[in-house]
Amino acid sequence: MSRYPHPIIAREGWPFLGIAVVVSLVVTIWGGWLWALPFWLVALFVLQFFRDPPREIPQGERLVLAPADGRVIAIETVRDPYADRQALKISVFMNVFNVHSNRAPVDGRIEKVQYFPGKFLNADLDKASEANERNALQIRTADGARVGCVQVAGLVARRILCYVAAGDTLARGQRFGFIRFGSRVDLYLPTDARPRVGVGEKVYASRDVLAELAPAPQETGRQERGQA
Repeated sequence: MSRYPHPIIAREGWPFLGIAVVVSLVVTIWGGWLWALPFWLVALFVLQFFRDPPREIPQGERLVLAPADGRVIAIETVRDPYADRQALKISVFMNVFNVHSNRAPVDGRIEKVQYFPGKFLNADLDKASEANERNALQIRTADGARVGCVQVAGLVARRILCYVAAGDTLARGQRFGFIRFGSRVDLYLPTDARPRVGVGEKVYASRDVLAELAPAPQETGRQERGQA
Protein backbone atom coordinates (compact mmCIF):
# COMPACT_ATOMS: atom_id res chain seq x y z
CA MET A 1 0.00 0.00 0.00
CA SER A 2 1.44 3.37 -0.98
CA ARG A 3 2.02 5.99 1.66
CA TYR A 4 -0.32 8.97 1.61
CA PRO A 5 1.72 12.20 1.54
CA HIS A 6 0.77 14.91 4.01
CA PRO A 7 -0.62 17.77 1.91
CA ILE A 8 -1.47 19.99 4.93
CA ILE A 9 -5.18 19.75 4.01
CA ALA A 10 -6.59 16.20 4.01
CA ARG A 11 -7.86 15.01 0.63
CA GLU A 12 -11.23 14.20 2.24
CA GLY A 13 -11.76 17.92 2.76
CA TRP A 14 -11.02 19.20 -0.73
CA PRO A 15 -14.64 18.98 -2.03
CA PHE A 16 -16.06 20.56 1.15
CA LEU A 17 -13.49 23.35 1.16
CA GLY A 18 -13.96 24.00 -2.55
CA ILE A 19 -17.74 24.32 -2.18
CA ALA A 20 -17.43 26.54 0.90
CA VAL A 21 -14.98 28.91 -0.81
CA VAL A 22 -16.99 29.12 -4.04
CA VAL A 23 -20.23 29.89 -2.16
CA SER A 24 -18.43 32.49 -0.04
CA LEU A 25 -17.00 34.19 -3.14
CA VAL A 26 -20.39 34.25 -4.87
CA VAL A 27 -22.11 35.77 -1.82
CA THR A 28 -19.27 38.31 -1.46
CA ILE A 29 -19.62 39.40 -5.08
CA TRP A 30 -23.41 39.66 -5.05
CA GLY A 31 -24.14 40.62 -1.46
CA GLY A 32 -21.00 42.19 -0.04
CA TRP A 33 -18.76 41.26 2.89
CA LEU A 34 -21.42 41.68 5.55
CA TRP A 35 -23.66 39.01 4.04
CA ALA A 36 -20.71 36.83 3.14
CA LEU A 37 -19.05 36.84 6.58
CA PRO A 38 -20.98 33.79 7.94
CA PHE A 39 -20.08 31.82 4.82
CA TRP A 40 -16.38 32.69 5.18
CA LEU A 41 -16.54 31.56 8.81
CA VAL A 42 -17.94 28.21 7.64
CA ALA A 43 -15.11 27.96 5.09
CA LEU A 44 -12.59 28.72 7.85
CA PHE A 45 -14.11 25.95 10.01
CA VAL A 46 -13.88 23.47 7.14
CA LEU A 47 -10.26 24.48 6.56
CA GLN A 48 -9.27 23.88 10.19
CA PHE A 49 -11.25 20.64 10.47
CA PHE A 50 -9.57 19.01 7.49
CA ARG A 51 -6.02 20.08 8.29
CA ASP A 52 -3.59 17.16 8.19
CA PRO A 53 -0.16 18.28 9.42
CA PRO A 54 2.96 16.10 9.25
CA ARG A 55 4.21 14.81 12.61
CA GLU A 56 7.55 13.76 14.06
CA ILE A 57 7.40 10.07 15.04
CA PRO A 58 9.10 9.05 18.33
CA GLN A 59 11.82 6.44 18.03
CA GLY A 60 11.97 3.42 20.32
CA GLU A 61 10.94 -0.20 20.39
CA ARG A 62 7.50 -1.35 21.61
CA LEU A 63 6.04 2.17 21.71
CA VAL A 64 2.31 2.55 21.05
CA LEU A 65 1.58 5.94 19.52
CA ALA A 66 -1.64 7.92 19.64
CA PRO A 67 -3.80 6.97 16.63
CA ALA A 68 -5.67 10.29 16.73
CA ASP A 69 -5.61 13.80 18.15
CA GLY A 70 -7.85 14.37 21.15
CA ARG A 71 -8.34 13.73 24.84
CA VAL A 72 -7.75 10.43 26.65
CA ILE A 73 -11.13 9.44 28.14
CA ALA A 74 -10.51 5.86 29.29
CA ILE A 75 -7.67 3.63 30.48
CA GLU A 76 -9.05 0.34 31.74
CA THR A 77 -8.83 -3.43 31.56
CA VAL A 78 -11.79 -4.80 29.60
CA ARG A 79 -12.86 -7.73 27.49
CA ASP A 80 -11.75 -7.07 23.92
CA PRO A 81 -14.89 -7.90 21.88
CA TYR A 82 -12.93 -8.12 18.61
CA ALA A 83 -10.19 -10.55 19.72
CA ASP A 84 -12.05 -12.30 22.58
CA ARG A 85 -9.39 -11.61 25.20
CA GLN A 86 -8.69 -9.45 28.22
CA ALA A 87 -7.04 -6.23 27.10
CA LEU A 88 -5.89 -2.81 28.21
CA LYS A 89 -8.19 -0.32 26.54
CA ILE A 90 -7.10 3.28 25.91
CA SER A 91 -9.66 5.58 24.27
CA VAL A 92 -9.04 8.95 22.61
CA PHE A 93 -12.01 11.27 22.01
CA MET A 94 -11.87 13.73 19.11
CA ASN A 95 -13.99 16.87 19.10
CA VAL A 96 -14.75 18.89 15.97
CA PHE A 97 -11.67 21.07 16.45
CA ASN A 98 -9.17 18.18 16.50
CA VAL A 99 -7.32 16.79 13.49
CA HIS A 100 -9.36 13.77 12.36
CA SER A 101 -6.72 11.91 10.39
CA ASN A 102 -6.13 8.45 11.91
CA ARG A 103 -2.60 7.03 12.03
CA ALA A 104 -1.13 3.64 12.84
CA PRO A 105 -0.19 3.20 16.53
CA VAL A 106 2.41 0.46 15.89
CA ASP A 107 4.42 -1.23 13.17
CA GLY A 108 2.72 -4.42 12.10
CA ARG A 109 0.66 -6.45 9.69
CA ILE A 110 -3.12 -6.13 9.54
CA GLU A 111 -4.70 -9.51 10.21
CA LYS A 112 -8.34 -8.46 10.01
CA VAL A 113 -10.54 -5.44 9.27
CA GLN A 114 -14.14 -5.57 10.50
CA TYR A 115 -16.88 -3.01 9.89
CA PHE A 116 -19.90 -2.85 12.22
CA PRO A 117 -22.98 -0.70 11.53
CA GLY A 118 -24.45 0.91 14.59
CA LYS A 119 -25.84 3.99 16.30
CA PHE A 120 -24.46 7.52 16.48
CA LEU A 121 -24.36 8.19 20.22
CA ASN A 122 -22.06 10.79 21.76
CA ALA A 123 -18.60 9.24 21.28
CA ASP A 124 -17.61 10.43 24.76
CA LEU A 125 -19.92 7.81 26.31
CA ASP A 126 -18.54 4.39 27.30
CA LYS A 127 -21.32 2.51 25.50
CA ALA A 128 -20.39 4.18 22.21
CA SER A 129 -17.46 1.73 21.90
CA GLU A 130 -19.82 -1.16 21.22
CA ALA A 131 -23.10 0.55 20.21
CA ASN A 132 -21.91 3.01 17.55
CA GLU A 133 -20.88 2.45 13.97
CA ARG A 134 -17.22 1.38 14.00
CA ASN A 135 -14.36 -0.12 12.06
CA ALA A 136 -11.90 -2.43 13.82
CA LEU A 137 -8.35 -3.26 12.77
CA GLN A 138 -6.40 -6.18 14.25
CA ILE A 139 -2.66 -5.51 13.94
CA ARG A 140 0.05 -8.07 14.71
CA THR A 141 3.51 -6.70 15.54
CA ALA A 142 6.74 -8.41 14.52
CA ASP A 143 7.22 -9.90 18.01
CA GLY A 144 3.67 -11.30 18.10
CA ALA A 145 1.78 -8.68 20.11
CA ARG A 146 -1.83 -8.08 19.03
CA VAL A 147 -3.06 -4.49 18.91
CA GLY A 148 -6.68 -3.60 18.19
CA CYS A 149 -7.38 -0.15 16.72
CA VAL A 150 -11.06 0.76 16.42
CA GLN A 151 -12.49 3.82 14.67
CA VAL A 152 -15.78 4.77 16.31
CA ALA A 153 -18.35 7.18 14.84
CA GLY A 154 -19.88 9.84 17.08
CA LEU A 155 -22.96 11.99 17.47
CA VAL A 156 -22.08 14.19 14.51
CA ALA A 157 -19.62 11.90 12.73
CA ARG A 158 -21.47 9.91 10.08
CA ARG A 159 -18.60 8.76 7.92
CA ILE A 160 -15.73 6.41 8.81
CA LEU A 161 -13.07 6.13 6.12
CA CYS A 162 -10.50 3.32 6.17
CA TYR A 163 -7.90 2.84 3.43
CA VAL A 164 -6.27 -0.43 4.51
CA ALA A 165 -7.19 -4.10 4.27
CA ALA A 166 -6.18 -7.42 5.76
CA GLY A 167 -2.66 -8.31 4.69
CA ASP A 168 -1.42 -4.71 4.47
CA THR A 169 1.63 -3.70 6.48
CA LEU A 170 1.53 -0.51 8.55
CA ALA A 171 4.37 1.63 9.86
CA ARG A 172 3.96 3.70 13.01
CA GLY A 173 2.49 7.07 12.17
CA GLN A 174 1.22 5.96 8.77
CA ARG A 175 -2.12 7.43 7.82
CA PHE A 176 -4.77 4.72 7.47
CA GLY A 177 -8.13 6.49 7.75
CA PHE A 178 -10.25 9.49 8.60
CA ILE A 179 -13.46 10.11 10.56
CA ARG A 180 -15.59 13.12 9.71
CA PHE A 181 -16.91 15.49 12.40
CA GLY A 182 -16.25 14.24 15.95
CA SER A 183 -15.58 10.68 17.09
CA ARG A 184 -13.16 8.43 19.02
CA VAL A 185 -10.52 5.75 18.53
CA ASP A 186 -10.17 2.81 20.94
CA LEU A 187 -6.94 0.85 21.32
CA TYR A 188 -6.95 -2.69 22.75
CA LEU A 189 -3.49 -3.72 23.97
CA PRO A 190 -2.10 -6.75 25.80
CA THR A 191 -2.82 -6.50 29.54
CA ASP A 192 0.90 -6.27 30.34
CA ALA A 193 1.29 -3.08 28.30
CA ARG A 194 2.29 -0.07 30.41
CA PRO A 195 0.24 3.15 29.97
CA ARG A 196 2.29 6.31 29.45
CA VAL A 197 -0.63 8.77 29.67
CA GLY A 198 -3.44 9.54 32.09
CA VAL A 199 -7.16 10.13 31.68
CA GLY A 200 -7.86 13.71 30.67
CA GLU A 201 -4.55 14.28 28.89
CA LYS A 202 -4.52 15.80 25.41
CA VAL A 203 -2.59 13.79 22.85
CA TYR A 204 -1.56 14.22 19.24
CA ALA A 205 -1.56 11.46 16.63
CA SER A 206 1.85 9.89 15.97
CA ARG A 207 3.65 12.44 18.14
CA ASP A 208 2.61 11.23 21.60
CA VAL A 209 3.19 7.81 23.18
CA LEU A 210 0.11 6.22 24.78
CA ALA A 211 1.68 3.02 26.09
CA GLU A 212 4.65 0.69 25.91
CA LEU A 213 4.29 -2.99 25.05
CA ALA A 214 6.01 -5.54 27.27
CA PRO A 215 9.00 -7.42 25.81
CA ALA A 216 8.17 -10.60 23.94
CA PRO A 217 8.56 -13.78 26.09
CA GLN A 218 11.60 -14.97 24.13
CA GLU A 219 13.22 -11.55 24.54
CA THR A 220 12.58 -11.60 28.28
CA GLY A 221 14.17 -15.07 28.49
CA ARG A 222 17.29 -13.84 26.71
CA GLN A 223 17.58 -10.89 29.09
CA GLU A 224 17.26 -13.14 32.16
CA ARG A 225 19.90 -15.56 30.84
CA GLY A 226 22.23 -12.64 30.16
CA GLN A 227 21.81 -11.35 33.72
CA ALA A 228 22.48 -14.82 35.13
